[in-house]
Amino acid sequence: MRNVAVTEGDKVEAQMYLGWTVDYWPVSDLVEYVNGISEEEIDAAYKDLASRYEMVQGDNTKEHYEHSVRYQLREYLGLKKFMDEKGYTGFTTNFEDLHGLEELPGLAAQLLMRDGYGFGAEGDWKSAGMDRLLKIAADNVATAFMEDYTLDLRPGHQAILGSHMLEVDPTIASDKPRVEVHPLDIGGKDDPARLVFTGREGKAVDVTLSYFNDGYKVIGYSVDCHKPEAETPHLPVAKQLWTPTVGLKEGAERWMHAGGGHHTILSFSLKPQQIKDLFGMLDVKVDFIE
Repeated sequence: MRNVAVTEGDKVEAQMYLGWTVDYWPVSDLVEYVNGISEEEIDAAYKDLASRYEMVQGDNTKEHYEHSVRYQLREYLGLKKFMDEKGYTGFTTNFEDLHGLEELPGLAAQLLMRDGYGFGAEGDWKSAGMDRLLKIAADNVATAFMEDYTLDLRPGHQAILGSHMLEVDPTIASDKPRVEVHPLDIGGKDDPARLVFTGREGKAVDVTLSYFNDGYKVIGYSVDCHKPEAETPHLPVAKQLWTPTVGLKEGAERWMHAGGGHHTILSFSLKPQQIKDLFGMLDVKVDFIE
């Protein structure tokens, strides 16, 4: 999703009020870093990955599976080195700017979020900045980039299934994540590896940063998170289920009226008052739905 207001905003004002420097670098500069990662570095990262997560080859050949996983690790190490050398702590991806890369970063983005870097999909730098900021506030505990993926509208079961194409943060996993490789039907790139897992249960806050003609505003609400009632075999990505504490209908209506977007940051570690206090200190308006 590109060229839409929800993923854009005033970058100068973001620097003035939030202290964020939002720069653009051509992907060709990143490709040099990705291609410069050695096989020995990838070997070490693969060994570490296999020690932390379950490696699931599935229907893939061993060669195809390992190539996809290793390429994601190449992207992970390349992105990390690029950001560390240039002083950045968050990044975005989008399908329009992948020339020279074999795959959209999936597992790569998830591992960077696990390490504490901020992320926003589809060029959404506001969410990348929010992700990083709230990870700092939460000490990177159970705080994740998220999207309202689909809705359960059955009476008595109303809930939001949060997910994304690939990039769901493993800091909210309730089970041991599995490294899987599946086709991605958009983007025209190779099949990307990703971590697949189910999110956790408990109380959380879900917040987004929106930009209006009169400035930035944080919109959020408390949510009750729970696990899906059934397996989702046709959803080969990580997932988190939740219901707004005020209810799905009221929460959705007030969220849209407030101008909330579809990308959010979900945190099990932060409380509503902490969100209000943090952005109050930054002189950013907060519309917390209660």
